[in-house]
Amino acid sequence: MIWSATSIKWVELKMGQLGVLNNPNYKITALLDHMAMITVQSDSRGIFDCKPLGLIWAQFPEFYSSKNSIMFDDLRRNFVMNPQNGLIIKPFRKAHSSRDSDQELMKLTSYLLAIAELDDLSALDHNAWQSFTEENVKRRRHE
Repeated sequence: MIWSATSIKWVELKMGQLGVLNNPNYKITALLDHMAMITVQSDSRGIFDCKPLGLIWAQFPEFYSSKNSIMFDDLRRNFVMNPQNGLIIKPFRKAHSSRDSDQELMKLTSYLLAIAELDDLSALDHNAWQSFTEENVKRRRHE
């Protein structure tokens, strides 16, 4: 799923330009926009919108749960409702100058491949994702 804080028009346009929607290598099940976000209030952050994964889990319980969901976002507040399922990434800025040097998605790929066979992703500390290795996974399986 792709979930953006912008309008669906921009999500569709950007994903189309990137070739994501028509590429058979990507299994995109849905596009969500700002209309699927909810407004919350906290003492530390005030009033803001966030992306509640519970919305997806409630709509598709046979496919998605806290055990098999990770949300990547450059804004920690977007997963305030589900912090155990949030993974903070660096924002992708200045695409014209950083596209050849940005390695964030490559590193994420390694992490996802390392954890793919785990039964419960919510038990992981995603804050340490960049230092997570296949060896960590083997140790977890034998605990």
